[in-house]
Amino acid sequence: MDLAFIPSPSRGVVELGPIPLRGYAFCIIIGVFVAVWLGNKRWIARGGRPGTVADISVWAVPFGLVGGRLYHVITDYQLYFSDGRDWVDAFKIWEGGLGIWGAIAFGAVGAWIGCRRRGIPLPAWADALAPGIAFAQAIGRWGNWFNQELYGKATDLPWALKITSAEDGRVPGTYHPTFLYESLWCIGVGFLVIWADRRFKLGHGRAFALYVASYCAGRGWIEYMRVDDAHHVLGLRLNVWTAIAVFVLAVVYFVLSAKKRPGREEIVEPAPDGEVDSPGESPKDEDKARTDLSKDADTDPDKVKDEDGDKDKGKDGAGAESAKKG
Repeated sequence: MDLAFIPSPSRGVVELGPIPLRGYAFCIIIGVFVAVWLGNKRWIARGGRPGTVADISVWAVPFGLVGGRLYHVITDYQLYFSDGRDWVDAFKIWEGGLGIWGAIAFGAVGAWIGCRRRGIPLPAWADALAPGIAFAQAIGRWGNWFNQELYGKATDLPWALKITSAEDGRVPGTYHPTFLYESLWCIGVGFLVIWADRRFKLGHGRAFALYVASYCAGRGWIEYMRVDDAHHVLGLRLNVWTAIAVFVLAVVYFVLSAKKRPGREEIVEPAPDGEVDSPGESPKDEDKARTDLSKDADTDPDKVKDEDGDKDKGKDGAGAESAKKG
């Protein structure tokens, strides 16, 4: 008898009149807002302008959703295109099924387009977003809890997840809550990136590379615990191999970037025409300020008094010298 376990919701959708509120979609939306909010704060701290992160996210988020869905459908095509399946279900993103690998890859393409339009370096923008993306994943994973999916092997641990649904081949019982493991891991990754960025002043995409490598390190062992259907290559799940490959690429990028471009970008966002990059006045205002300072110095009473004193001293000195000669 299981004395303790994590209960699963009886349903993943709540009907609000004609509008269905789906837990999975709700978690994704909250995650996106958290990522943009934190990314905006970090971008401003780096010298960027308010609103830039949100403007570029308008490109990155839709691309990311499409990419995440494509990766899931391609790698689990049997769920949509095998006998007895309806291919239309491939478009029902609200029912779950987003591959983080496709989401990040396609999201980067969308972000690149947005950054290019604003004249902003993509690596700097990615550095600002990195911890926010990790926290967004932590929130988004709870969508799997609403859908009773992506759990691990059977267990009787006190924190086991109780599955009650028997749909799509599920067997009711208690299992490892891999969604919870990954959520907690992502929270740790987010705080790790924030700490490392403050401590080592990471720049040129290295904060983002640290996020990718750290996430992959956790995703590898968590993915290995899962029992849902997946393609295997040489005895390992496809996503495990993907995590290993992406981890290596992230580490290589981190090392090479540190050698070729040490330090952090001084300017992450160009100033609009007529303004300077550093906070303060425009060049015209600076020239005016210099002129005013010059005028103030010329009319300073103390300065005038000192100058008169110097002149008197000069006259006294000249008189004394004449007296000696006389």
